[in-house]
Amino acid sequence: MSPTPSPVRDPSLPPPPGSRLAATVRALWPYLWPADRPDLKRRVLFTFLLLFAAKGATMVVPFVFKWATDALAAEADGQGDGATIAYILGAPILLTLAYGLARITMAGVTQLRDGLFARVALHAVRKLAMVTFRHMHQLSLRFHLERRTGGLTRILERARDGIETIVRMLVLQLAPTIVELVMVLVVLYFAFDWRYAAVVAVTVALYTAFTYKASEWRIAIRREMNESDTDAASKAVDSLLNYETVKYFGAEKWEAARYDRSVARYEKATVSTYTSLAWLNAGQAVIFTLGLTALMALCVMDIRAGRQSVGSFVMVNAMMIQFYVPLNFLGMIYREIKQAMVDIEAMFAVLARDPEITDAPGAPDLVVSGGTVRFEDVRFAYDPEREILKGVTFEVPAGRTVAIVGPSGAGKSTLSRLLFRFYDISSGRITIDGQDIRKVTQDSLRAAIGMVPQDTVLFNDTIAYNIRYGRAGASDAEVEEAARLAQIDGFIRSTPHGFKTEVGERGLKLSGGEKQRVAIARTILKAPPILVLDEATSALDSHTESEIQTALDRVSEGRTTLVIAHRLSTVVGADEILVLAEGRVAERGSHAALLAKGGLYAALWNRQREAESAQEKLRAAEEVLAATSRDHALPRDVDPDLREDAPSAA
Repeated sequence: MSPTPSPVRDPSLPPPPGSRLAATVRALWPYLWPADRPDLKRRVLFTFLLLFAAKGATMVVPFVFKWATDALAAEADGQGDGATIAYILGAPILLTLAYGLARITMAGVTQLRDGLFARVALHAVRKLAMVTFRHMHQLSLRFHLERRTGGLTRILERARDGIETIVRMLVLQLAPTIVELVMVLVVLYFAFDWRYAAVVAVTVALYTAFTYKASEWRIAIRREMNESDTDAASKAVDSLLNYETVKYFGAEKWEAARYDRSVARYEKATVSTYTSLAWLNAGQAVIFTLGLTALMALCVMDIRAGRQSVGSFVMVNAMMIQFYVPLNFLGMIYREIKQAMVDIEAMFAVLARDPEITDAPGAPDLVVSGGTVRFEDVRFAYDPEREILKGVTFEVPAGRTVAIVGPSGAGKSTLSRLLFRFYDISSGRITIDGQDIRKVTQDSLRAAIGMVPQDTVLFNDTIAYNIRYGRAGASDAEVEEAARLAQIDGFIRSTPHGFKTEVGERGLKLSGGEKQRVAIARTILKAPPILVLDEATSALDSHTESEIQTALDRVSEGRTTLVIAHRLSTVVGADEILVLAEGRVAERGSHAALLAKGGLYAALWNRQREAESAQEKLRAAEEVLAATSRDHALPRDVDPDLREDAPSAA
């Protein structure tokens, strides 16, 4: 793939849970008001203008309702006759029409506001999701080895939904609700008196306090539901990725039981969530109804005292019923924002984790002139209490091949991970053409190195896509040439869809040898000056290994090549062989020199030769036994009791 700038953590990202909502809003604001998108800024301005326009129309509706009611009441009392202007103009009809127009305006402006802001909100969601996704890729291999992939993807999915919820609720629900609450209090204070405004203020305060307490109770239930959901998703993904292993051991019932236990926890938590929601809604309805009843009782007393008209009674009722919708949203807003914060708290934890491997400030790109790789007194430990490499020093000259062999656990594969800078060394230096790899950019370093691993994992896409992953801009002709050099073009042409053949999840539709050839083709297409072969043939049979080795030899021609091998037969032709034991270079030299030395390498060689010889004898014995069985087999159409040499039935 072509190098891309390393993503860095955005300092304007939302703070971790527990921070004030205002701090979260300030952190989200750069994404809602993007400096590089004036078109989105205009949408934000129009959104707020439409917000005030919609609430202005909302306040007009109860007044028109009141005027229409008073006009009808006056006409019913005989005060409206043919001589009155109201009767001539048909005031009740006109005011009724005005009422309908006001409601249409209110609804139309609200929908236009929501439609305008949708692009702004989703742009913010996309940018934040991309920052999170890039940050996950920036984190170290250690982090990803410690996490379950299924759980990590669920964290990303829920965080994306949570960010969208927060943005939508704050701008499209909370802000309009606050504006309408202020307007209602002002209207009641001036159109009636302070008592009305006080009743509404007390009602809203009690409503908000109850909602806060109940929502806090529901947060713990929501967190448990999310944890059980993540656990169920992780178990499902883990089981399906290991489908063959499950079948090998007949563990379908065991896996189903594990998954069912997680889903049962999720079911229990979800039922509790819905039950608690029912209690919350009931409490909110009671509080609001008591406030509405008190307000209307005040209005009845004022009408009897002659201070208000019948239309005022209708106006108060209409205004409060109309206000109940955003007030109900106020409770939902708090619940949704709190629940969204629970959903994204795992994402905040990921974002708060600083990358273990970072580029040095102002680090230049790696410049490869020859490709000489050198390890200088390298020490490294995954765990501080257990050192893996203990002062390893060696050099891979430009264009030469050096092999690393040794017993399991000696630290062979660790060398390749350090060269790719998946981890930083504890002490010493690793250089390429004299440049310390810790002082150059990671992108340029990894662009210069090609890898053919033991376990090749392919993307669930076509063969062409997986080969082109080596260089994104490669043409079809270059992809086909890479396949030819990797000796996989014949297999590809034999498939019905050729290069468009789907390889399946992790490449499971291909055999081990076919996957390795795809990996080799991918590396050929990348055309790196430095090549690492990390036990690339150890999992293959002898025949396939021989074919793959031929392709690997072709790829490594003219390149600096580091071969990490388990089978010593694959490194006989290396320019130098290093024997790693207990984190140190125990022996080094050519194949012949190491055999003549009679040390650890010779012992490993003899042990493997004995194992191979035993396998060959076993295969030969099986072939002889099979041939003997065929020679003495009875014809299928002859009764054995009729044969002369058949034993007596007695």
